Amino acid sequence: MASRVQSQSPITHRRVLAIAAPIVLSNATVPILGAVDTGVVGQMGEAAPIGAVAVGAMIVTFSYWLFGFLRMGTAGLAAQAIGAGDDDEATALLMRGLLIAAVAGGAVILLQWPIVELGLLAVSSSPEVEEMARAYASIRLFSAPAAIAVFAVTGWMIAAERTGQVLILQLWMNGLNIALDLLFVLGLGWEVEGVAIATLIAEWSGALLGLWLLRACFRGTAWRDRALILRADRLRRMMAVNGDILIRTLLLQIGFALFTIRSAAQGEVNLAANHVLLNFLYIIAHALDGFAFAAEALVGQSLGARNRARLRRAALMCGFWGMVVSLLLALAFLLGGPAIIEIMTTSPDVRAAAMAFLVWLVISAPVSLPSFMLDGVFIGATRTRDMRNAMIVSLGVYLVALFTLPDLMGNHGLWAAMTILFIARAATLAVKYPALEAEADAK
Repeated sequence: MASRVQSQSPITHRRVLAIAAPIVLSNATVPILGAVDTGVVGQMGEAAPIGAVAVGAMIVTFSYWLFGFLRMGTAGLAAQAIGAGDDDEATALLMRGLLIAAVAGGAVILLQWPIVELGLLAVSSSPEVEEMARAYASIRLFSAPAAIAVFAVTGWMIAAERTGQVLILQLWMNGLNIALDLLFVLGLGWEVEGVAIATLIAEWSGALLGLWLLRACFRGTAWRDRALILRADRLRRMMAVNGDILIRTLLLQIGFALFTIRSAAQGEVNLAANHVLLNFLYIIAHALDGFAFAAEALVGQSLGARNRARLRRAALMCGFWGMVVSLLLALAFLLGGPAIIEIMTTSPDVRAAAMAFLVWLVISAPVSLPSFMLDGVFIGATRTRDMRNAMIVSLGVYLVALFTLPDLMGNHGLWAAMTILFIARAATLAVKYPALEAEADAK
């Protein structure tokens, strides 16, 4: 268990980096796995298997993403319990998360047929691709309880500053997945089904490894204390926090989906160029996640300990290192962006368009930083209603920009609208920050 002594130790640069660095390294493994999944089916020499994995993975990812709130909600609530020295409540929060994972995962398995069929209806593809995607998704969805449980386990680890264990967990899952991809597809010839079975095994083994890494939580009695785990007021609070996060994240995803839809209106070349450049945005998000997660843990612990000064120091320290990394990313994009674009596409027109709009990604790295950091701060403080309301306002501002600026500035207008979304998210949360600090004194 994470002790109150640990949570009250000084917030230093080393401590922030110790939390953030493993998350950054962990996130770096995600695109590698995606590349291997694509690469092994690509060895079959046909386009259909690649398309099937893409479509099937989209269906599964969206199904699991709906429960992604569990990681953030668990992190904020558990960090506060740890900061308050309430180890029993921290353990109960882990068990509540696992309970939600079991129920939600079971529901996904039971509803897999309509989930898969509705997903296939949303994507126009050939009968061959549909058949293989159906087989892939139908296998993958049997890992729903495990995949959702990993959200809860990861959130708890972040709250307890055990991000090194998060790295171990991700390295194990992704490493095993890659090894089984090679064995099942290239070795045994199981084709698309082999990719799905590899991920199924990796996700279930990851859930079991996560529980083993947190085995100290099961040494006491709190993990089987039904009265504590099912305490009505705590369950209501957890559901309220997770519900707010779900709405906020759904609105954010709508914003990104509309960006892609509006990109299509700019023509095929600009659509392709924007898709290439969105990968730069994902790099920014993955890199800054580490410092946002550090803020979740340290701010949550500080609030649980009712220490306003520590809360402010946690926010400032995480923000400082986030800004350092964001400026380094901006420099890397400025100097190396053209070379990355040339690797990602061979089309001369798409290359030229992507390079013309690359400046917006250079700008986005530092401009987006406050929104990421404040997300982490507010998740740690479980001020999720503020996050939900701020996202509603921000999306409204973004929609005005998204449906006006492209008419005035073309594709530059689209990227200007995305930049405005980052600024609006930060501004709408920043105005609520003083009340968040005051809560530390009032608790």
